[in-house]
Amino acid sequence: MVSTYGPGGGAKLRCAASSSAAAPARPVKAPRFIQHKKEAFWFYRFISVAYDNVFNPGHFTENMRDDALEPADLYSSHLKVVDVGGGTGFTTLGIVKHVDPENVTLLDQSPHQLEKARQKVALKGVTIMEGDAEDLPFPTDTFDRYVSAGSIEYWPDPQRGIKEAYRVLKFGGTACVIGPVYPTFWLSRFFADMWMLFPQEEEYIEWFKKAGFKDVKLKRIGPKWYRGVRRHGLIIGCSVTGVKRERGDSSLELGPKAEDVSKPVNPITFLFRFLIGTICAAYYVLVPIYMWIKDKIVPKGMPI
Repeated sequence: MVSTYGPGGGAKLRCAASSSAAAPARPVKAPRFIQHKKEAFWFYRFISVAYDNVFNPGHFTENMRDDALEPADLYSSHLKVVDVGGGTGFTTLGIVKHVDPENVTLLDQSPHQLEKARQKVALKGVTIMEGDAEDLPFPTDTFDRYVSAGSIEYWPDPQRGIKEAYRVLKFGGTACVIGPVYPTFWLSRFFADMWMLFPQEEEYIEWFKKAGFKDVKLKRIGPKWYRGVRRHGLIIGCSVTGVKRERGDSSLELGPKAEDVSKPVNPITFLFRFLIGTICAAYYVLVPIYMWIKDKIVPKGMPI
């Protein structure tokens, strides 16, 4: 099964299962130096300065965003929506095209990212707050839609975050998680495993189903200049949705949190993880530039 990209960079195919059965398995254990809340906090402390204008355009365009949000079915301005890990509000801007800002909540652990969101005129009226994706500060059965874009890669325990998505949704509500996909090219796999979490498509589907979601679907997306290439992985590579068909919390039982942010960390260890993780992240700043150059050089219709 092959996925093709539309004009906006989003895939035309929506599938309930992945076509990447032959892809290399993602290692269960890998350094993933920035897949920790404390490292991610400081990582975004610095990149928030240029996040919207420098880092985002190479990985998550406005057309990609709108395409990724399409499966969330934001059909009414009266829907109550939460954007988890919403950062500077880039995805929230796509949500408020369809939903009244007063019905939208933007949550993120980074005050620096949220400060950028508060400066956006279109987000006036949106409730903007700090919080943890793995421990949401909302009652059970609260929202009609749960959206999270570009956040799961920093969750120490993705299954816990998706279980929380299930909990805070109302009966019949839809969760939409937009995130990275794991690379197949060896060098890209190395840097991905050193930087943060790049899930495989099958993992998203498994996490959703274990949490209790039904009608789980995965839609492939990517920058249009990649021409459908996914071997390097993608920071934003898929949009996964599931529907909550029962009221209340998920029946899934989980152990203690993978990371306790209240515990002190060794500053030397922290600095090492942060610096190495940030260096590895730089590789994925270069990949979209490399792909853009190839798109310009290689004739249309030929593989890149």
